[in-house]
Amino acid sequence: MNNSLQRRLSVWLCLVVVTTGLLATVVSFVVAYEDAKEFQDHMLRQIALLAAGNPGISMPIEIPKSNSKRAAEDNATRITVIRIPEDQRPDWLDGNLKKGFHTIEKGQKHIRVFILEEMEGRATAVAQPTKTRDELALNSALLALTPLLFVLPVMVWLILRIVRNQLAPVGRLAGHLDAQPANRPLALSETGVPDEIVPFVQAINRLLQRVSDLMNQQRRFIADAAHELRSPLTALSIQAQNLMLSPNLDVMHERVIPLQAGIERSRKLTEQLLSLARTQADTQEASDVDVSAMARELIAEFLPWAQEKRIDLGLDEVEQLTLKVAPEALRLVLRNALENALKYAPEGGEVTLRLYTNANGKCIDIVDDGPGIANAEQERVFDPFYRIPGAAGEGSGLGLSIAREAAVSQGGCVSLLNRPEGPGLIFHYQHNR
Repeated sequence: MNNSLQRRLSVWLCLVVVTTGLLATVVSFVVAYEDAKEFQDHMLRQIALLAAGNPGISMPIEIPKSNSKRAAEDNATRITVIRIPEDQRPDWLDGNLKKGFHTIEKGQKHIRVFILEEMEGRATAVAQPTKTRDELALNSALLALTPLLFVLPVMVWLILRIVRNQLAPVGRLAGHLDAQPANRPLALSETGVPDEIVPFVQAINRLLQRVSDLMNQQRRFIADAAHELRSPLTALSIQAQNLMLSPNLDVMHERVIPLQAGIERSRKLTEQLLSLARTQADTQEASDVDVSAMARELIAEFLPWAQEKRIDLGLDEVEQLTLKVAPEALRLVLRNALENALKYAPEGGEVTLRLYTNANGKCIDIVDDGPGIANAEQERVFDPFYRIPGAAGEGSGLGLSIAREAAVSQGGCVSLLNRPEGPGLIFHYQHNR
């Protein structure tokens, strides 16, 4: 099925114009035909007045006289003038006809006659065959149709040309898009673009800008990932060489421990990179998630680590929450936030997962009593691979970045706030859908 806008627009405009033109043609024909009939009746009346010698009428017309009947007949219009009682009354002319117009049908004869009564029983009859009247009226009506019939194909041709010319900018925009470099798309120019297409062009430009931003983000991510992977892989290589050069079994056992730790860090970094890639792809389907049940599962999962650091890990369920999200994406947000909170909370501290609702939507807070983050750094820490200078502990700087990507993909947002009542940090997730 052809879905060409230009073709559909041209066809519909042509149909409308042709249909309207044909209707106008029919109406014009009928009106012209009836006007011609009325004009002929008016002409019969005027000829009758002239023939009767009415001094109030003056028309440049001569009525020839017949030598045989004293009747006059115009050969072009076949108008016959009969003066009564001077002229012999034809067989079709009834003596009882009153003044005015009459249509007489006798046998094969169809005649239109106008009778003008005069004083002293005198009268003038002006007659014309209806066949002749119809031919004259038809010819007059057809002459009125000629301009319309000529204009219709011209209008169709003009419509086709105008539609093609007005839609030409769309083709030029398509050409510009095809010519765009795949790695660095450029915004389309709005110069010469019709007003109706400008919003569409602006939407394309916004999309191109988002694509460009995403590509730049991917380039930075790849560069940062390559840099972050290079260091642990180099360290693993050196540790493996040292392991091979171990003089005895005891030394080998000592060197295996840092090698295993390095492998674990590399494994975790790889898992985080894969999680970030999956989150940015956003291929998970949303469903109703019982956040309270998920929170309990995560607390049970992290409880051994919390107990090892003697951290009080608890759930503050102000109200039960259910969100329409992808379960794995929400789990990723909460897991990374809990991991960060437990990592930086001091031994004997507290980490609380709080569920509640406010005027802006459903909220999840993870509160710790760690050192907190300076206000100037609270947005920077969401950048991939960024770590606060001098921060304690080991990490890749991907946890918070993954959490924000996952939250945004589900229609939520995350932010960091310092605890108002003392040291520590609040990881705040708000769901707006």
